[in-house]
Amino acid sequence: MTNFIQSVDERTNLAGTNRLELLLFSLGHDSNTGREEVFGINVFKVREVMSIPDITQAPDMPPSVEGMISLRGHLIPVVNLAKFCGLQIDEPPQIMIVTEYNNMMQGYMVHSVDTILRLDWNVVKTPPEMLSEQMGGVVTAVTELEDNRIVMIMDVEKVLADTTQDVTKDSWFHDNEASENREVTIFFADDSLVARKQISRTLDHMGFTHVSANNGLEAWEKLKEIAQRAETSQKPVSHFIQLILTDVEMPEMDGFVLTKKIKADIRFNGIPVIMHSSLSADSNQNLGRNVGADDYVPKFDPTNLSATIEKNISNAQDKLKQLEQK
Repeated sequence: MTNFIQSVDERTNLAGTNRLELLLFSLGHDSNTGREEVFGINVFKVREVMSIPDITQAPDMPPSVEGMISLRGHLIPVVNLAKFCGLQIDEPPQIMIVTEYNNMMQGYMVHSVDTILRLDWNVVKTPPEMLSEQMGGVVTAVTELEDNRIVMIMDVEKVLADTTQDVTKDSWFHDNEASENREVTIFFADDSLVARKQISRTLDHMGFTHVSANNGLEAWEKLKEIAQRAETSQKPVSHFIQLILTDVEMPEMDGFVLTKKIKADIRFNGIPVIMHSSLSADSNQNLGRNVGADDYVPKFDPTNLSATIEKNISNAQDKLKQLEQK
């Protein structure tokens, strides 16, 4: 099973190509429908695949969390994904996928692991609302295989939020001071409903106006519209938006490609781009900077997010003043 997981270094050439690799897995046959649904998770988030070890039960856990395991000095919560998705599965899970994202590790109990699929983000689509609701909001994107099977890509932010922490609770924002810069508009893109809610809460608390998109392609179309409006009014784009915040993993166009397009368009000169992702390893942050991102911040840390936004807006404003003085 370790052959499923390649080194990060072997996959870094995917950055900026609008491609991704998915580890495909099954939760078993649904006893209500008889179907074996196919799920996928970004290989970048997978640390290893292993047989399910002995699990220690712990009190006050959500129903889908079976307990904890100790893995090389780390205590890791283990989530039964079939339970989390509300599926009636008669077959017991056999495999555990150990994931690492948002600087946290989790174990996912699944029935079986299939293969690694490399595909273009432009064939990954936003799921129908009915499908998303049917799976408890855990599906963030879908794609179709050559054999006509549908792969449902998991919203790991949703799993993390529902099993380990509440990213919308007020206490997350107590340490954040509201910004003095009221005349600021932030444009952000993220396909996760949980992440969009957290970003909106953070920006609202900072006193900033914000405009959003649900994926990279939608973001790029909206940004081009803003640039066109700026040209028509003979004003710089920075008059309309002062900072762009983007997720990395998004249907149709990922954050790497979106950032490259923004940085290649002189109309967006002087507008900082921050990548905001659950892919928080140093290697991913380096990839973001390689495609032109001005900064990179892990998800689900409002204090860090607000500080990073403030820093980049301040730097951009200082540079603008210096140019005006010349």
